[in-house]
Amino acid sequence: MKGNIEERACELAAYIIENRATVRAAAKKFGISKSTVHTDVVKGNGAPPLPFCCKLQNL
Repeated sequence: MKGNIEERACELAAYIIENRATVRAAAKKFGISKSTVHTDVVKGNGAPPLPFCCKLQNL
């Protein structure tokens, strides 16, 4: 899963929230490491904070 980190972070956040998934489950679903999921969603890497992503996707 390559591409825009901001989009990936929002997709990951949406998946985790909608499916009540763990970081491990999200990593497996998207074919990336747990560290990448954690970094993208929690630390952000320049992406908007998690609540902002959720507002964008009307969650």
